[in-house]
Amino acid sequence: MATTKLSRRQFAGRVGAAVGAVLVAPEIIRGVADARQPRGAESAIQLNANENPYGPSEKALAAMTRSQAIAARYPDAYESMMVEEIAKLHGVQPANVVLGCGSGEILRMADMAFLAPGKNVVVAEPTFEAVLAYARVARGEGIKVPQTADFRHDLPAMAAACNANTALVYICNPNNPTGTIVTRDEMAKFIAAVPKSAVIMVDEAYHHFVEDPRYSSAFEWVGKAPNVVVVRTFSKIYGMAGMRLGYAVGSREIIAGMRAHATSSNSNAAVLEAALASLADPTHVPKYKKMMNDTRHWLCAQLKKDGRRFIPSETNFVMIDVGGDVLPVVQAFRKKNILVGRKFPSMSNWLRISIGTQKEMDAFLAGLREIVPVAAARAA
Repeated sequence: MATTKLSRRQFAGRVGAAVGAVLVAPEIIRGVADARQPRGAESAIQLNANENPYGPSEKALAAMTRSQAIAARYPDAYESMMVEEIAKLHGVQPANVVLGCGSGEILRMADMAFLAPGKNVVVAEPTFEAVLAYARVARGEGIKVPQTADFRHDLPAMAAACNANTALVYICNPNNPTGTIVTRDEMAKFIAAVPKSAVIMVDEAYHHFVEDPRYSSAFEWVGKAPNVVVVRTFSKIYGMAGMRLGYAVGSREIIAGMRAHATSSNSNAAVLEAALASLADPTHVPKYKKMMNDTRHWLCAQLKKDGRRFIPSETNFVMIDVGGDVLPVVQAFRKKNILVGRKFPSMSNWLRISIGTQKEMDAFLAGLREIVPVAAARAA
């Protein structure tokens, strides 16, 4: 393997960036990550972090209990089993897979592997912001491309924004926070238009909820386009946001570059056992997809009945136009012990609502009708 000699200045810079990613990034991420809950959140109705309110399956919970028997040992063997199962699931080799402590660590690995001073990452505005936060730690530049009028990725504009310094392009599909998708045809054209020197990272955290037949997972291009990497997580439909496990699949070269920035032993016995049980359970995904999508359809029907403006979603959350600055609305819901989404600067009038249980959504809708009366929402 070829080696590269580093000057003292280069070595210090890389060490500084690595230390920064460990020490600084959590503070930066605290302001943007959806999963940050305030103290006392456990007693509230939590509709602010796009979680599965029903939690892991019974099989996954049983697997977590079994993991106590191996809690005293490092989970290396289970990590290998997990990688092998993911590789089998997606028709690749284990060398094409890397695990992360949630998909957040996967995004950090990518930024640390591919970004540096003078390099940039192209993203939609708005989108999940962790990739931009870690880019700042890596001293890379974030290039934000405004979304289209119908709240979708403007892929032609994003491709045009790429240049010789573009090292990474981030596509969240479906997108957080808008819930909109990039279609298969749009993705194909985009991949062909982006420079081959740029890594195209497609975050599919909400992939399992999609019903639109025009959608296709970017796994279709893994292997065909060597610069495409797909990211998945067990935090959403699998109900394990608190357990922290994500993964990426791509070419051996790209995955090796990312793996070099992975934290040692970045998973644990409980989540690995639970994830293996979840993948082996053919009923889990369809069951919770139907439950949560049915509730979303019910909510959207109620919003339509009220005459409220909302963005049609393919995820377990919906964005609603509240007719004015969203912050007072967020605060008013908190007084009712209901946690709702934060403010997105480029969409300051839009409130993102995660799909909870039917009882929780009943409480939210009653609160919405009181806090933002229909007449006020329509008048804005």
